[in-house]
Amino acid sequence: MNITLADIEDARRRLRGFALRTPLVRLTLPDSSHEVGLKLETLQPIGSFKIRGAGAAMTAADPAVLARGVYTASAGNMAQGVAWCARALHVPCTVIVPDHAPATKIAAVERLGATVIRVPFERWWQVLVEHSYPGLDGLFVHPVSDPAVITGNATTALEILEDVPDVDTVLVPYGGGGLSCGIALGLRASGSTARVIACEVETAAPLAASLRAGHASQIEYHPSFVDGIGGRSVLAEMWPLASTLLSGSVVSSVAQIADSVRVLAERAHIVAEGAGAASVAAAMSGTVTGKSIVCVISGANIDLGKLATILAGGIPT
Repeated sequence: MNITLADIEDARRRLRGFALRTPLVRLTLPDSSHEVGLKLETLQPIGSFKIRGAGAAMTAADPAVLARGVYTASAGNMAQGVAWCARALHVPCTVIVPDHAPATKIAAVERLGATVIRVPFERWWQVLVEHSYPGLDGLFVHPVSDPAVITGNATTALEILEDVPDVDTVLVPYGGGGLSCGIALGLRASGSTARVIACEVETAAPLAASLRAGHASQIEYHPSFVDGIGGRSVLAEMWPLASTLLSGSVVSSVAQIADSVRVLAERAHIVAEGAGAASVAAAMSGTVTGKSIVCVISGANIDLGKLATILAGGIPT
């Protein structure tokens, strides 16, 4: 995929009025004097970075196609991103969601005026693979592999470099690779040599398995409260990017990610969902070295009951 700095700058221009330029703050890790930067995509209008890709794809689309409506397949955050942008652009929106999607995220999508179609996880994953759903017309925004979505995600890299010019390591939650590969492409296009490391959860870590095998591999998927990352496999069209752009994967346990959610709330006063906190879990593991590390906190859309359980020292089921 050839994405130039000019492409990313153009996406950044088109995203004005949709996505925010989010701040980067500092956190000293527990039991350590090491400090990391936190890129707060939690502060986007929908509480997630997904608005960047959704906005970039929809503002680049053929107006005639967009006018027929827009749809996506998402467990929650891209659904909100597409729904938010569709409302702003006054076009109808439909989202296909897996049956385990959190009620908090579904309610947010419905508040934005989108139509929700619930399907079993296997059928939802098929939509991601096939890039279509029977009976729906208009623009399909793929939450991961759409080049326009990846270009929108790459705008995050420009902001990181503006705030931390000497960054050498960026830790990014890995769901399908759209954000991590987008950031890696943005860094490269800007001339940075910083490495990008994917952050996964043990219950659904297809990238780590694929890197071990040397090819895109399927895994056994187990749902957890860390619902925004992980899938059954690395998508075939994303493997060439992920395998060449990313410098490995750090896999954290559900308990480690719950701990990172708690640390972010207690020490940095930041609410993060499990997926969003996976980067901090990786930093806290001690397995990542770097003089200047930035953790992308990708989303804040956590069910309040689950957050309460974590803050009380538990792990949500």
